[in-house]
Amino acid sequence: MALNEMFVGEIVTELLKQLNAISHKSCFCKSSADNLITSIQELLPIIEELKYSGVELPAFRQSQLNRFSETLRGGIELAGKVLESGRWNVYKNLQLVRKMEKLEKQVERFISGPMQAHLLADVHHMRFETMERFNRLEQRLDSMKTGSGRWVEEAVKRMEVEGDSNLGGFSGIGLELGKGKVKKMMIERDDLNVVGIWGIGGSGKTTLANEICRDNQVQSYFNNRILFLTVSQSPDLEQLRAKIWGFITGNEPLNYTRKSQCEWGSGPQALVVLDDVWSLPVLEQLIFRVPTYKTLVISRFKFPRRVVNEVYEVELLEEDESMSLFCHSAFGQKSIPPTANETLVKQIVDECKGLPLALKVIGASLQDQPEMYWINARKRLSRGELICESHENKLLDRMAISVECLKKKVKECFMDLGSFPEDKKIPLDVLVNMWVEIHNIDEEEAFTILLELSDKNLLTLVKDARAGEAYCSYHEICVTQHDVLRDLALHLSNQGEVNERKRLLMPRRDTELPRDWEKNADQPFNAQIVSVHTGEMGEMDWFHMEFPKTEVLILNFCSDKYFLPPFIDDMPKLRALIVINRGTTEATLENFSVFTNLANLRSLWLEKVSVPQLSNATVPLRNLRKLSMVLCKVSNSLDPAVLDLPQIFPHLSELVIDHCDDLVKLPLSFCKVNSLQSLSLTNCHRLRELPADLGMLKKLQILRLSACPELKMLPPSIGELVRLKYLDISECVNLKCLPKEVGKLVSLEKIDMRDCLQIVNLPTTAALSNLKSLQRVICDDEVFGQWRNLEKTVPNLHVQIAEKWYSLDWLNS
Repeated sequence: MALNEMFVGEIVTELLKQLNAISHKSCFCKSSADNLITSIQELLPIIEELKYSGVELPAFRQSQLNRFSETLRGGIELAGKVLESGRWNVYKNLQLVRKMEKLEKQVERFISGPMQAHLLADVHHMRFETMERFNRLEQRLDSMKTGSGRWVEEAVKRMEVEGDSNLGGFSGIGLELGKGKVKKMMIERDDLNVVGIWGIGGSGKTTLANEICRDNQVQSYFNNRILFLTVSQSPDLEQLRAKIWGFITGNEPLNYTRKSQCEWGSGPQALVVLDDVWSLPVLEQLIFRVPTYKTLVISRFKFPRRVVNEVYEVELLEEDESMSLFCHSAFGQKSIPPTANETLVKQIVDECKGLPLALKVIGASLQDQPEMYWINARKRLSRGELICESHENKLLDRMAISVECLKKKVKECFMDLGSFPEDKKIPLDVLVNMWVEIHNIDEEEAFTILLELSDKNLLTLVKDARAGEAYCSYHEICVTQHDVLRDLALHLSNQGEVNERKRLLMPRRDTELPRDWEKNADQPFNAQIVSVHTGEMGEMDWFHMEFPKTEVLILNFCSDKYFLPPFIDDMPKLRALIVINRGTTEATLENFSVFTNLANLRSLWLEKVSVPQLSNATVPLRNLRKLSMVLCKVSNSLDPAVLDLPQIFPHLSELVIDHCDDLVKLPLSFCKVNSLQSLSLTNCHRLRELPADLGMLKKLQILRLSACPELKMLPPSIGELVRLKYLDISECVNLKCLPKEVGKLVSLEKIDMRDCLQIVNLPTTAALSNLKSLQRVICDDEVFGQWRNLEKTVPNLHVQIAEKWYSLDWLNS
């Protein structure tokens, strides 16, 4: 993006206009707006200098400016929300004030740093350095045209590496940014002996490592003593150790002992690069603890900090970087040639989602192909299909290496991720429920598998600051996955005959069911997981199918009306049903009578639907353990006149109602579900009242009431929840007080009451002195001292001020 487009254009102009409006109209954000106006105006002179300099900045500096530009873009959106917010909405305004304060700090850090001087200095040096870089590249390319025999073979191998390392010439921003961060770890941090580069297969880790090794500053620091070794999955450890030790000591490979390793420590600085490391035991045997020696580890897996002191996580390419790399592979130049179909090229680049390996392999596969071939490639990519055999071999098979090394159960969980739509966040609650039901594991093991997949770069966690803590709610955590990795999961799952596949999946949303499903519907489908992704479906859109072994059914759709598939009747083993509407409004569900045959259903997730009226006649879910209703309309389903929850859900242990804005009062019938152990009523902004008989839930251990701003009091009967271990009332901004009966919760271990703005006084210390099990309280400054007084009588209590625990990453959400 050009600087005059990024700064002098609409971004700064629009933001300043919005900030001036806030300064004149909004009292609660006026201070931040005024400070931001002053700071941004200080930038204008340097912006003009850059605009008329006539050269491009270094990739690293350009990347910093791009990031700052995105911050300002986020500021425009935030300012709009401030201007639209009503003064009466205290809860929302509190969030906006904090977001404005964070934006103010981000801009101040940019202004106060050395950025301005560096930018101006870079302007005067770029032309010469750019020409010199391309001259060196041309010389290397010319040298490859000569020679024969084995020398040519070795030269080709070297050129492959050097070509990768010169991705900076074609995608410089991300490469220079990463190189700068890793160099800082290795050169400026004497306390870091082992540094890591971490990223998914094909993300450019080795490219980055090679570029670092060729950097003049790095070579000078290590006196040109750099050893690059590829470890691989089946390494010869003795040979590698001998090479490393001989390199460190300056001798040829020789015998070494632990004693010699400890005693030898003088000599020049040296760097050993270990590429493609697959396991911790191997890595530990290849690291020598010598003061003048550093190790750079490149891996798809995260290793403990005790082994790898600090890690740089490789970022995927930005839009302009992706285009440059793709065009280099497809056309041999950095930009789209005039003869190419620009729209088509951009669509294919977009499908590669910034992954260097995908851009290189797909670009090369399309080189010199006719336009119809490109069109077909775009269609296949958009459907998650293969372009050609070489695409499968060079891309998916290489990526599959990251999966084949997993334990069987972990690999199965990875392949399950292909069951969910592309580019959508997957609620962790949904994954955990599914894995628990079909893989014979408990929630703790499911969460451990999730972390293992995250550490191996096979998924990404998007989480609340509280994620992973005791009693955290899994529906506060989401999982995302790069599209190429999702394609890999689909590729691995879609092997064999369609009726015999373990997972029957639709790769993308379509208007109808796949044709091969219909062609084979005369035989039962033996899939354990079935995932359907469509738009609106009426009764006649379904055809007869039998699923005798299916345990999980995922229904993703996008419409305001949806007829539930009749084949649910033919799923006798169904244990988990997930219904998610991706549309803009709550969908009306039809054919709810199919629930009458779901005797084995244990988990039900409903999202953005109008939940039909629940009655014993229509929904006798005797074995249901967990019910989640998210972004739903629930008022019709919870009619007290016909609702008999103990009869409908006699074994329900967990109930989640989240972001259901029509829930005003929780029906008394909920208090009669004696099996209930966890109750979550969160982000229900109209919830005003809890049942007076809440204390009837004698087995309840977890009660979450967070972000219910209309809730003003807790019923005194809360003191009768003698098994309650966790109470979350965070962000209940109008809650007046904690009832003194809270002191009777003898099993209570944790209270989260951050952002309870109206609570300034607690019950007396005497009233709370029976909380002998209480271990942790998260609260605001106003009541911090009062809770600290309780520490004298509750010895294991730790009181934490909320700001140290609360996530303020709102600007990036």
